Amino acid sequence: MQAALQIASIVISIILIILIMLQVKGGALGSLLGGDAGGGLARTRRGLEKTLFQITIGLSIAFLAISILSVVAFQR
Repeated sequence: MQAALQIASIVISIILIILIMLQVKGGALGSLLGGDAGGGLARTRRGLEKTLFQITIGLSIAFLAISILSVVAFQR
């Protein structure tokens, strides 16, 4: 059980890293530091971008649940 939880958390974390990197808007250094070339206007997510965002949220919740479960399981 312990090994399965560790493997699941590693796999989910790698997938989360990839999904977050796919969502980065603009590759410029200014966008990494908080600058926005879009003039500060809010954009709505559509299509693939919306799907990636929703998958990222779901995997984040799953990662949190697995982390809590592994802490509880390892205390015994």
